[in-house]
Amino acid sequence: MSFALSEIAKISNHLNLPKNILETASVIYRKALKARLILGRSIQSVTAAAIYLACRQCSLPRTLDEISQASTVNKKEIGRSYRFLIKELDYAIPPPRPSQYITKFSNQLTMHGKVEEIAHKIIAAAKEVKLTSGRGPTGVAAAASYVASVLTGERITQRELAEIAQVTEVTIRNSYKELVERLMFQISI
Repeated sequence: MSFALSEIAKISNHLNLPKNILETASVIYRKALKARLILGRSIQSVTAAAIYLACRQCSLPRTLDEISQASTVNKKEIGRSYRFLIKELDYAIPPPRPSQYITKFSNQLTMHGKVEEIAHKIIAAAKEVKLTSGRGPTGVAAAASYVASVLTGERITQRELAEIAQVTEVTIRNSYKELVERLMFQISI
C-alpha cells in the first residue's frame, strides 16, 4: 500500500496535479485493494489508472499519453486497467467535454483571455448544432481555439495547437473548416 501511494504521489507531482486528484486517486486505489482487484495486475498500472480515473472524475483534462509519460507503464496497459476499474468499481464517468481542454490549451500557448472566452462560446454554439457529437474533444477544442485566435488576430499556428492537443494538423483543419462553415454567422464577439 505504501509503495502504491508513493507511486501515486510521484505521478501526481510529475504532472503537477492538484491535491484533490492525489486524494481521489488514493481513495480509488484503496477501494480496488479492498475489493481485491489488484491481484494479477501491476501496482504501477493500477496506480496510473487510478490517477487517470481521478482526473476524469474531477473533470481535469489529462490524456492517457500524459499519464503514461509520467509513469513507467505504457498507454495500452493503463487503458486496460482503467476500464477494469470502471467496470469492477461501478463508476459512471462522463466523456470529456471539449470545453475542458480549452483552458489547458490557452495556458500552454499563453493566449489572451479573450481568445479563451471566444473559444468557449464557439464550443457552446457548436454543441447546440451538434457539431461536437462523436468527435474527439481535443480536436474540437483545438479547432475552436484556432478559430478564436484567427477572429481576435492573435495568430497561433495549427502546428502549435496540434502539438499541444496531440492531434494532427489535418484534424484541426477539418474541424476548423466545419466550424467556420456552420457557425460563422452565429458567432458574436
